[in-house]
Amino acid sequence: MLRAAVLGVFLLSVARHGRSQSYNAIYSFGDSISDTGNLCAGSGGCPSWLTTGQPPYGNTHFGRPTGRCTDGRVVVDFLAEHFGLPLLPPSKASGVDFKKGANMAIIGATTMDLEFFKSHGLGNSIWNNGPLGTQIQWFQQLMPAICGTDCKSYLNNSLFVVGEFGGNDYNAPLFGGKPMAEVRTYVPQIIDKITSSLEALIELGAVKLVVPGVLPIGCFPLYLTLYPSSNKDDYDEIGCLKSFNNLSSYHNDLLKQAVSGLQSKHAGVRLMYADFYAQVADMVRSPETFGLKYGLRVCCGAGGQGRYNYNNRARCGMAGASACGDPEKHLVWDGIHLTDAAYRAVADGWLNGTYCSPGILLH
Repeated sequence: MLRAAVLGVFLLSVARHGRSQSYNAIYSFGDSISDTGNLCAGSGGCPSWLTTGQPPYGNTHFGRPTGRCTDGRVVVDFLAEHFGLPLLPPSKASGVDFKKGANMAIIGATTMDLEFFKSHGLGNSIWNNGPLGTQIQWFQQLMPAICGTDCKSYLNNSLFVVGEFGGNDYNAPLFGGKPMAEVRTYVPQIIDKITSSLEALIELGAVKLVVPGVLPIGCFPLYLTLYPSSNKDDYDEIGCLKSFNNLSSYHNDLLKQAVSGLQSKHAGVRLMYADFYAQVADMVRSPETFGLKYGLRVCCGAGGQGRYNYNNRARCGMAGASACGDPEKHLVWDGIHLTDAAYRAVADGWLNGTYCSPGILLH
């Protein structure tokens, strides 16, 4: 069932117009779901080999590729806009003032470091590109310029968005042919790493932290196309692959427990669990409720067979690919990332508490 749709519409107005909080800055960590362009921050812009750095990425809002893996903005951009802060600059940008925010998130980021994947025979399957621990180091390197010697008080009134993390930790072994049963054994270690990283940020001065869970990967056209099944029992009632979504749910269940444990341990800290999974599943189930039309159909690519309009050999940003004419009606942009319109709805859900516990705007 959709989560309190009528209440959500009412609170949406509150979220958009009632700024009950203000923050010094927003600092974000994560992967391609929240990257604002760290691979495109050099003087030469986006490298030619980066498909997500080519048109039509960025066309809806920016009119050009920015390194964001969507047609426009990502969730943290909408959060920054709501609180009257500038869009988060990538932390690798030079000559930028990070006092009002920075984004350490980067495409391909994992929770675990390369040694973890090597230990499971996946050293060649992972793009070791700024794992969580490294992103925290990047942030620490920025801190002197952000807040000098009085970081605790400055960061106490900044919003931290930590994740989602885990998606690429599971993509690598699944795409590498590891059985689902083995991949599930990685989950507790990944959650432990996220937990210890949250502890590290709290120690640095973070007291307001949004912690998103992973998305329902079994609902993404990339997975639906690569792992089709002739057995209808492998799909749930909204057309998503059960086994992959069960992995996401297992991760999220353990993450919620970890966040709850941290909250009990740190009375002065406000930890907010953002339910990416529930909202995206609801958007697939009833896209119209969120102002969309298409749930599982890809907007950008060269098209493919079947209902998903996805072709893994001609993905968005590659030769022959193009975008649909109505991205504002689509949930999925390129097969695994969402659209600007979808990310706006996600941000609203986190602000008003429909899909975030507690909501960012709620006390």
